[in-house]
Formats: sequence, structure tokens, C-alpha cells
Amino acid sequence: MAQTTPDTGRLIGFPLARIDGPKKVTGTAPYAAEHHPQGCLHGFVTTATIGRGRITRLDLADAAAVPGVVKIYTHENRPRTAWWDRSWKDEVALPGHPFRPLENDRILFDGQPVALVIAETFEAARDAAALIRVSYAAEEPTTDLSAARQDAYVPKQKRNGIAPPPPPRGEPQAAYDRAPHRISAEYWLEGEHHNPMELFGSTVIYEGEGRLTVHDKTQGSQNVQGYLCGIFELQPENVRVYNYFVGGAFGSGLRPGHQVFLATLAALDLRRSVKLELSRQEMFYMRWRPATVQSVKMAADAEGHLVAILHDAIAATSVHEDYQETVVNWSGLAYRCDNVQLSYELAAMNVSTPGDMRAPGAATGFVALECAIDELSYAVGLDPLEMRVLNFVHVDQNEDLQLTSKALHACYREGAARFGWAQRSPKPRSMRDGQDLIGWGMATGIWEATLTQATARARLSKGGKVAVSAAASDIGTGTWTVLAQVGADAFGVLPQQVTVEIGDSSLPKTSVEGGSWTAASTGSAVQAAARAVQATLLRHARTMPGSPLAELSVEQTAIRGGRLVMEINDQAGVALDDILDAAGLSFIEEEAEVAPDAAQAKTFVSYTHSGIFVEVRIDDEVGVIRVSRVVIAVAAGRILNPKTARSQILGGVVMGIGMALHEEGMTDHRLGRIMNHNLAEYHIPAHADIADIDVIFVEEHDAMASPLGVKGLGEIGIVGVAAAVANAIYHATGTRVRHFPITIDKVLFAKEAAE
Repeated sequence: MAQTTPDTGRLIGFPLARIDGPKKVTGTAPYAAEHHPQGCLHGFVTTATIGRGRITRLDLADAAAVPGVVKIYTHENRPRTAWWDRSWKDEVALPGHPFRPLENDRILFDGQPVALVIAETFEAARDAAALIRVSYAAEEPTTDLSAARQDAYVPKQKRNGIAPPPPPRGEPQAAYDRAPHRISAEYWLEGEHHNPMELFGSTVIYEGEGRLTVHDKTQGSQNVQGYLCGIFELQPENVRVYNYFVGGAFGSGLRPGHQVFLATLAALDLRRSVKLELSRQEMFYMRWRPATVQSVKMAADAEGHLVAILHDAIAATSVHEDYQETVVNWSGLAYRCDNVQLSYELAAMNVSTPGDMRAPGAATGFVALECAIDELSYAVGLDPLEMRVLNFVHVDQNEDLQLTSKALHACYREGAARFGWAQRSPKPRSMRDGQDLIGWGMATGIWEATLTQATARARLSKGGKVAVSAAASDIGTGTWTVLAQVGADAFGVLPQQVTVEIGDSSLPKTSVEGGSWTAASTGSAVQAAARAVQATLLRHARTMPGSPLAELSVEQTAIRGGRLVMEINDQAGVALDDILDAAGLSFIEEEAEVAPDAAQAKTFVSYTHSGIFVEVRIDDEVGVIRVSRVVIAVAAGRILNPKTARSQILGGVVMGIGMALHEEGMTDHRLGRIMNHNLAEYHIPAHADIADIDVIFVEEHDAMASPLGVKGLGEIGIVGVAAAVANAIYHATGTRVRHFPITIDKVLFAKEAAE
């Protein structure tokens, strides 16, 4: 029988169940819109129905007459806010003009807020919003990337944290032209839209003059706090933001949503608490993975060694901000190649600003890269896995940096063995089960393993009670649980003796939760704070009469079994409660900070890696595609909790399958309107679409990636999955589909064209 409770000697690496799980499954975890302050008003947004133009008239009479309506806000009566763009920029802001709801009469995109109704009840606000009549002077919108790409441009200002493509190396075009094996292809990805379970909502509690308590659906409580203080000229000590529980975000909550601005605007103006929750339809305008077209030229010598890679990408952005991702850079570091040319451009369109969506940039770029190298493997006559192994590289060629670790060979080896790749028939369309064509495809995944600056607090109280705190978020990734495990491990107690405090802007500062860095960064900060407590304990223990620890350094001690002991001899030590009593204290509390090592960054860089193996079954007559089996092997350093880690990879794979086969925002380019902005017509994978997913964590030790030896897992699970599915489809059918998502009609059309 599996052990369900760890002992204090093996907390790190134990598959502990989520400590927040009981509240979530019983419905007692309050999300942002589930707080009910006394006398709370409710808001509802009216959105634009054109993609570009100006408002010429607003008729509010019928809406204002609805019983319970308190006030209707439009661009004509919006209270004063900060003027300068810098006051509107959040921690992860983009170059350009941040979107300011109800700023003026201009319509920049379909779905843009044009009015906010505040009423005593939600129903009154909703009904009144439906009665607002808006007249427009409509202009022709630009929402079609195939047309907008003609005016693509290189962004003048770089987005913070997003590296532009490196300069070319070698002679890419010349090497391509003289190579014996070449492919040239264009890959299209339609826009994908965030649809987590929890809608975007904010409850803003008015506490008095200039003082607010805000519950918001966000990935960074301190980011929202700074955003609101900047716009409304509030003091940080008077604005406290909570995001205890987040019902999925995946990047959609990195930047503050317009609902928190509108709810705060109304609360300050009316001096009352206000709740605003957006509809599912409005979610489609709250960050999205941008539509992208990528052109790849790739060449190899007679043996299959890569001799040239040319990768160009054009991605959609809004007309007011330059949203940027690292899309093409991966093609310069994934495989050994001396001749590489990469470019990345934006196409401004009348759309809401795109936003980060699980593995932003990498999930997109690896579709083109991994499909292209798969195509080239067939041209050379090599097995797709053999092609990748042949071109393995041990350094980051883009930056000429060493890797702190790379266990990708183990991912290939263990993943292929579990999948049974050696039994694959190499010829496309050669594997069949009755009417089903069988296809086996694979791909590589890479994501950054980042350590960000983070501070945490640890408190040890009498009786072995421990509390750890930081302003980190848990967006479903398991932060509550892994921080409890790190704290318990540091103090030699069980997880149930640890209280975790996160999701509160008043706690020690951390970055927004994103980029797969929270466990590595905040977890390492908790560990550092615990060691600071240990140092304080030792300082007090040294002064105790007859202390066996008097001559020891903190590195020579450990906390075990409720005692501070010699690292090499548990018998020599002092009880923690005795140390506290001798010092006249009931607890010891310390803060500590971790940050990237600037000197190390000049020589080393860290990544997580994966090998993905996929089986598809395709009905040869009607083209229905089923992903029947996935094996994914991941190298991510030390695994804090195999259960929550596996959950992250499963979620990433499912989203990758959605990217490959399902998710597609469909826009009527005459109107600039997303036509399938609902869960009935915007397809995401359902239970029936997902079969067996086998997750392997290969052994990888990396003391340089983070103090805990941890690399992030939130993103690596999706990177490469869509390409692996596409490659399996080619192996099954013998025809390439390069337009994602790969739907039945595209498979049948490709089959017809091939015949």
C-alpha cells in the first residue's frame, strides 16, 4: 500500500497530496468573485460590437431607468486617472500605450469595454447593460494576419525579459543553397484563447478614504497593487490585494485585467464596495496566444548533420502595444548548426493585445522547428529520433553559454523505450489497424529554467510550529504544497505542522507567478529564510551553559527531531523549545532573499528538456484524428513533489493536444469579430479526446539552476507536443498539414490533394 504521509526524512520528493485540495473539492475555497462584503455593488460591462472606429452616440436612458442602477460609466464621465503611460505600466508591461478602459471614443478592437453599469444587484447591472444603445462610425478593421503580414515590422523597443533574435552566424543562405538535402515550408498557427475555469473577476472592498482591500484573479498580487496605486495615485500601504485561490490562469493573469481597474474606479468614485466578474465571452479579449506565420528553411548534409537553419516569424499584436515573445530563438539553440539566421516581426491588427499563454513563444516556435526537422529527417532518410540525436548540442549557441545540465539524451532514451519506438515502421502510411491509420511521431521540448528575485519569511514557534510566507501565487501549480514541503524539510517537521501564507500583497516580495520560476525562486527563498532561522537558533544556543554547539558553524548543524544538532551526530544537540526558552522568546522569525547569480549568468544558462512520443489513429475514410497514446520524458532537475509535478505535465500535454487539433479563434474579418467566443464553438480537449499520457521524470542533478536544484515544470509539458502530434499525423497519412489546428477538413483536403 502506498505511503500517504511522509516521514520527516524524505519530504522533498514525496508525492504529497495538495494541501489546498480539500477546500477546492468541497467548494469552500473562495475565489476572487466569491467574497461578499456588506452592501456590495455589482458591475457589468457593455462591449463594442465593431472592430474599429469611433463612438458617435451613447443612449443610456433606458439603462439608467432600470431599478437598482446606481451609475453608468462611459468615456464621457469617467473619473480622472493618471495621465502618463508610465503610471499605467505593470511589472510585465509591453512597449506601447497600455490599454485604458473608457479612455475616449476610439474603438481599437471588437469586445472593447464601452460602458460600465453599477447596480445594487448583478441582475440589475446585467439587464441595464443590455439596454445601452451605442452608435458608431465604423471603419474597416484589420484582423487577418495573411493581409497584415505585408506591413510587418521589427519592434523598435524590446519587451523586458524577451530576447530579440540573435545576429546571424555563419553563411545561412549559402550553406542552404549548396546542401544536398533541403526543405522550405510555412507553418500557420491560428490564435488561441485562454479559457481557464475561473472567469476574470475582482471584488474591491472600500475601507475608507483611499484604502482598499482587493480580491483579484491574478498571477501577482503585488503587480496588481502597484498597477492600481500608479493609476489612482494611492499609497501602497493603503491597498492590499489578495489572490489566495486562482482557478487557472496559464499566463492570462500575468498582467492586470481591465475588470480590476473598472471595479476600483467605481469603488473609489462611489465610496462603496464593488464586484465585477467578466463573462465567458469577454474572456476571449483577455490575453490570447497570437496568430503566427512561420517560414523555415532547413538543410542537412548527406549524413543528416544540419548545415543551415533560417527561421522567420510574423506574429499578431494590437495597434496600441507591441506584444513580443521569444519564438525563433529556439531554432538557434536546440540543435548543433553553424549557419543560422532568425527574424521576428509583428503585424499590428485591430485586436486586443495578445498575452502570455503557457510557454509563450516556445510552444509556437517549436511547432515550426520540430515539424521542419521531422520533414528534413524524411528527406535525408533518417529516423526522426536518430536525426535529433545526431544533431545534439551541449551548449547554447545563441549566447555561447554552457548549460548547467542537459539530460535530454536520457529523455530520448527512456521515452523511446517506454513508447516502443524501436518497433516503428519508418514508411509513412505503413501502419494500420483495420480502418485506422496508425502514426508515430516525436518532438523535442525546451524551456527556460529561470531563477528570479524572491523574498520569503520563515517563523519557528514553540512546539515545532512553522510558518512560511511570501507573496507568491498558486495558479493550480501546487505552490501551497511544495512550499509546505520545503518548510517542513528545513525544520524537520511534518507538512501538517507548517502554515503556508501566500497570495497577499503585504507578504515578502516575489515576482508574478509565471515562466515556471515560482518553485525554484520562492522555494529557494523559503529554504534561505529557514536557514536564517537556524543561524539565529545557533546564535542563542551557543550562549547556553554547557552547549555542545558552542564552537560550531551553522553549516555544521542541522534541525532534526525538534532539536538543533550536530550535522554528523544527532546525539549532540539542544531542543528547539529549550533554545527559545533560554532566549526568552516564543518564536524566531527571519526573512531571506534569493536572486540570480550575475557572475554565473555570464558563463552558464539553464533549460528544462523533454522528449515527446505520440501515437495517433486516423480513420482513413472520414479523417477523424485521435491521439491514442503519449509518452513524455522530462528532465527538470530535482522534483519536489512527483504528484503535483506530474499534474503539471499532464495539463501541458492536454493543452498541446488542444493546440494541435482543437483550439482556434475564428474571426469574421469583415467585422473584426471573434465569432466562436464561447465554449460550445471554441473547441478545447474534453475527456473523450484524451487517452493515455505516460509521464517520466528522468534523473537530473543541477545545483546551479537554483539553490534547491529545481527547474520549473509549468511550461515544459506543452512545448513540442503539437509538433509531435503533427509529425504522427504525417507518419500515419503520408501527407503534411502545416496549418494549425489540424482539423478533419484539413486532413481530408491534404489527402485529396495528394491523390
